[in-house]
Amino acid sequence: MKKGLFTYENGIVMLMALTFGCLFFDRLALNFLMPYVAKDLNLNNTQIGLLAGALSLAWAFSSFFSTAWAETNNKKKIVFIVAVFIFSICSFGSGLATSFITLLLARLVMGFAEGPVIPLAQNFVERESSPNRLGLNAGILQAFGSALFGSILAPVLLVQIAENLGWRNAFFVAGLPGLLLGLLAWKFVKASTAESSKAFSDQISASQNKEKSSLNIKELLQYNNIKWGIGAACCVFGWWFATLPFISNYFVNTQSMSADDMGKTMGLLGVSGLVSSIIVPGLSDKIGRKKVLYAFISLGVIYPFAVYYLSGSALHLPAMFLTYFTMGTIPLVAAVIPSEAVPNHLKAKAIGLITGVAEIIGGVIVPGIAGLLSDTIDPSAFLWLSGLLALLAIFFISKLQEKPKIHHQNID
Repeated sequence: MKKGLFTYENGIVMLMALTFGCLFFDRLALNFLMPYVAKDLNLNNTQIGLLAGALSLAWAFSSFFSTAWAETNNKKKIVFIVAVFIFSICSFGSGLATSFITLLLARLVMGFAEGPVIPLAQNFVERESSPNRLGLNAGILQAFGSALFGSILAPVLLVQIAENLGWRNAFFVAGLPGLLLGLLAWKFVKASTAESSKAFSDQISASQNKEKSSLNIKELLQYNNIKWGIGAACCVFGWWFATLPFISNYFVNTQSMSADDMGKTMGLLGVSGLVSSIIVPGLSDKIGRKKVLYAFISLGVIYPFAVYYLSGSALHLPAMFLTYFTMGTIPLVAAVIPSEAVPNHLKAKAIGLITGVAEIIGGVIVPGIAGLLSDTIDPSAFLWLSGLLALLAIFFISKLQEKPKIHHQNID
């Protein structure tokens, strides 16, 4: 086996990171292209909200159920590849939409296709990671997805394409890389990475035949770090999604930033998310998961104070940059903690369950509450809700075990 940079482990991490990045690029494309789309298709705010909520709900349910089916039936590689192709094609579908209904259908199918990609990608990375690199590898995957591609590159590239070639062509361009990455996954991902061993398959057939279609939810919840990890993930996802839809509008309309300053500030937060998604999980490999989670989720409690009280001061941007490092805990609560909590045959399901529940609670319900509170109480209410969720996350983290020992026969 080659040593150094060109190893299979590094290749899997990079391929999954690029695929995750492409997925987030496609998922967030509509957010950045909405001014153009809404004008051409005559969309109102209710329809815009439904488009975002529909994709998130489809993503959440598919994140667990599609992943569970793939793991139970030993079809993780084929499900992953098919999902990558479908969400890429759905980006073309978004570009071809002629009405709210056709766009909604394209986004629903995209959500269902994208759901299993992240849990399976994290599962592939976990299977090939060296013991001292799991956190770092999961963080690299996260950094390329939600930070580099989703928060930094997507708004710049897509808006430029929309301005010069039209918003429909922007969706077409967004869908192309996924097709290539799907082909690379088909050629590059080994069976040993994606599929269970014959011994495992035989045991499943012999001793769990009655549970062949089982989702294993009851079994998963028997593990301490799954039971409490769901709460932690919901709070961390909620901390992020409580601010994500509202923060740019808040900067402009409440804190009187210019559009240019707002764009630079959002870019800075994107850089913070990128850097933290590598540093925070990597640090957890060295000093332990819980210590890192305590430290960086505590920054999330301070984040609303940095945004609200330091506005207009020289400390505003540096303080937001540092306190936004809570972003780096997302791969830990969504992938590393669940994958270390269960035996091999449940790892993908564990990641899918936590991601799915956290997506529904943190990504669908929390933004709705945050928007309602901000409309009825104060424009800054979404900030304080995010701080409260970070504080609640610390409680759930306190219940976790540090790399628990799993008592099972390793047959995978």
